[in-house]
Amino acid sequence: MSNSITITDNRTNQSYDFPIYDGTVGPSVVDMSSFYKQTGMFSYDEGLTSTAVCKSDITFIDGEKGLLMHRGYPIEWLAENKLFLDVVHLLLYKNLPDEQRLAEFRYELKKRSFIHEGMKKLFDAFPDNAHPMAVLQAAVSSLSTFYPDHLNMNLKEEYMEMAARIIAKIPTIAATAYRCKHGFPAAYPNLDRGFTENFLYMLRTYPYDHVELKPIEVKALDTVFMLHIDHEQNASTSTVRAVGSTHAHPYACISAGIGALWGHAHGGANEGVIRMLETIGTVDRVDEFIKRAKDKNDPFRLMGFGHRVYKNFDPRAKVLKKLRDQLIDEIGIDTNLIKVASRIEEIALNDDYFVQRNLYPNVDFHSGLILKALGIPNEMFAVLFVIGRIPGWIAQWIELKEQASLKIVRPRQLYVGDKPKV
Repeated sequence: MSNSITITDNRTNQSYDFPIYDGTVGPSVVDMSSFYKQTGMFSYDEGLTSTAVCKSDITFIDGEKGLLMHRGYPIEWLAENKLFLDVVHLLLYKNLPDEQRLAEFRYELKKRSFIHEGMKKLFDAFPDNAHPMAVLQAAVSSLSTFYPDHLNMNLKEEYMEMAARIIAKIPTIAATAYRCKHGFPAAYPNLDRGFTENFLYMLRTYPYDHVELKPIEVKALDTVFMLHIDHEQNASTSTVRAVGSTHAHPYACISAGIGALWGHAHGGANEGVIRMLETIGTVDRVDEFIKRAKDKNDPFRLMGFGHRVYKNFDPRAKVLKKLRDQLIDEIGIDTNLIKVASRIEEIALNDDYFVQRNLYPNVDFHSGLILKALGIPNEMFAVLFVIGRIPGWIAQWIELKEQASLKIVRPRQLYVGDKPKV
């Protein structure tokens, strides 16, 4: 068999051949789909760290080179030259829009940005101390009850309409969850404002009060959204695809993705960075905590350094570091937390302990600081992650929907329990 790999069972000397497939870029894969049928065994890959679970043409990451690209465009180029909605269009429609198409796409999202008035009862039912992520997950799941005509979607125009609907409404749902939690008056979308600007407006507005938003604030948040839009088959994206493989409604898939993203090791990581910086407190205590981070017997660890995939710089972190510095220069934000973070980064980038372990600042290290500088409370950090990530989840769901055959996800296990007792 050409382009194949041979695996030999050293217990029996029996050999088995499995085909090798090459991607456009990145590692090749071994097709193990017949492994159990041929060998009577399962492959074992805890955490699926070496297993490709799908074919995709949306996003590619090279962790060794620090490369992230969406449909062939490097993230640094997109962040420098495009807006979040450009990249949303790129993921959904497989091309970057021209000015006319972008205007049409922006208008379509604006007209869909209002939520059903009946949803207000849902928000009123939650206690004041409800976490915004819990409210967001429940609200997204409830969308299928307000739009029952979309329970079964087989035509492309139907699920593309659904995609525009949820992307348009998620900032309004998020802002409403925030305002209800704090007892603020309701705020409707302002159709005179752009996608990201409108979200900031809905967070800050009060009746009869003019909200002035600085361009650098809008640019910073727009870039945060863009940098979180998709990241290959991470935990939440894999969750969306796994639920989607059951033919569940996409709103149910997105709701499940929100649940996965809520985890402290995933979407809650930038909130953890802020808690760490607040614990350190002042610049003169940084050396003490760096020493603790190096002590294997000390449970303290630096949050926001290193990444499961990137063994080089996280390219998103480079973009956000530049934006953070712009915020400091243009609106004078240079808080104590930023000073502490800058000192930690300075040490880590020059300390052999961190360099040898590839513990470079990741996207979470800078994104939390930027969101804090924009006046966004810690409990909303993961919510903003969701706003940025939903277009990626939808693009992945569409890709799953359009593949030739849809097979339900059904991993196997290594059973280590009791043997039959009777």
